[in-house]
Amino acid sequence: MAFREVTVIQIREALRRWLRGEGERPIARGIGVDRKTARRYIAAAVELGLDRSGGEGQLTDELIGRLVEAVRPVRTDGHGEAWRSLLAEEEQIKKWVDDELTVVKIGILLERKGVVVPPRTLARFAVERCGAGKRTTTVRVDDPPPGTELQVDFGRLGLVPDGDRQRVCQGLIFTACFSRHQFVWPTFAQTTEEVIRGFEAAWGFFGGVFPVVIPDNMKSIVIRAENCAPRFNDVFLEYAQDRGFLIDAARVRTPTDKPRVERVVQYVQSNFFAGETFVDLADCRARAETWCATKAGMRIHGTTQCRPAEAFRTEELPVLLPAPGAPFDTPVWSDPKLHRDCHVQVAKSLYSAHYTLVGKTLRARRDSTTVKLYLHGELVKVHPRVAPGQRSTDPEDFPPGKSVYATRDVASLTRLASSHGPSVAAYAAAILDTPLPWTKMRQVYRLVGLAEKWGSGRLDQACARALDAEAVDVNLVSRMLERAREDKEPDAEPDARGDGVVVQGRFQRDASEFAAAKETGR
Repeated sequence: MAFREVTVIQIREALRRWLRGEGERPIARGIGVDRKTARRYIAAAVELGLDRSGGEGQLTDELIGRLVEAVRPVRTDGHGEAWRSLLAEEEQIKKWVDDELTVVKIGILLERKGVVVPPRTLARFAVERCGAGKRTTTVRVDDPPPGTELQVDFGRLGLVPDGDRQRVCQGLIFTACFSRHQFVWPTFAQTTEEVIRGFEAAWGFFGGVFPVVIPDNMKSIVIRAENCAPRFNDVFLEYAQDRGFLIDAARVRTPTDKPRVERVVQYVQSNFFAGETFVDLADCRARAETWCATKAGMRIHGTTQCRPAEAFRTEELPVLLPAPGAPFDTPVWSDPKLHRDCHVQVAKSLYSAHYTLVGKTLRARRDSTTVKLYLHGELVKVHPRVAPGQRSTDPEDFPPGKSVYATRDVASLTRLASSHGPSVAAYAAAILDTPLPWTKMRQVYRLVGLAEKWGSGRLDQACARALDAEAVDVNLVSRMLERAREDKEPDAEPDARGDGVVVQGRFQRDASEFAAAKETGR
């Protein structure tokens, strides 16, 4: 399995499960990482002060950022020394697998050759590279305790009118494992946002939240399907954290992991949708909810021999988690790059980040109110959400001396000019006295630069003379300072010698030459 960075949501989920008392193995399986990876993050969090008696309020962005900084990946290819030692024995392991030797026996034979690796690593190697893991006999799994598990799957229903055309309608089907009570959410899309809307409708229908959800490997929930370590969508994982349930995705091509909902898909297709005519999607959803509560909910179930709705109200509803009190603000994640102007583009809006991060790809999380920027799991900036086409800028994010010009802060530039004298301040104000003052900011910057070259006193005097002449031109002030330097000659010092001797210059002509010229009339 190739190396990948553990996301902020996965880290928070691992710590949340640990605070609830789960062990390292189920935590690793639940968030889709290796057990040793989960162990490193949990151990580092404990060293940073995380306590099981403190509750989930400890999982702040600051703690997660410090945790990510403390834990660094040490395997660039995603595998350790044990895996690399197995690569040298790959051909032999394939032969043993073809001979139908068990992984345990293969491990014993490898130990005889001096190759000692963890059993879990050997099992993954045999499955991924040597073709191990054949189909086994299916056994019936007992029902979970009431109000514990909810199985979820998509099923194709048929065509439903959408304006002036017909569109394929899918059914997001929820089935309570104990009572077999079910809910159907017809939809045209299978996006994460639409799946979350379906879950919200399901919690309203059931009157509470199931602690464990067993979904199919739908792309809106599972990014990468894998038998042992599926990778979940960060948005849906954050939704599960907010609602308080855990995700236990079914294995790839293993419908037996969710048999309760698999059988219901055919029942919904044949008993609810087949032969019906709907006005639009809203009509289909309303009639689906009525069908779930009456026809499907009040039938005698063939396995349980109970009415699912009655069994649910009696056994499961009292033990469910509380129903959500407010709609979930679905976030959207993206990976923008911080450009040279110290801004990233998120949903067609611009948000600033510190100039030292220019050129880096950040992880952006936006919801209806805020935009958060992360770098390698550490929160680096928080902005209020702005409308498309607008920008949210923090002047502190710009390099020193650049914020005034970048933000068109005319008031700050005027204060900078006033620090060099009242006439300089008045002259800067005269330059900026236009309908578009920010177009004259460069002239004021040049005016302030003259103070560094000639001194504040000389510049203030030159600005005063220019104002008296009503000449508002920075180039004129610069020429005035240059001309003043040329016109100012140093005072000649008196000769200190008292003998009356005149010292001639090195190239001075003799006085007799001028006398001869006068006599000849030249």
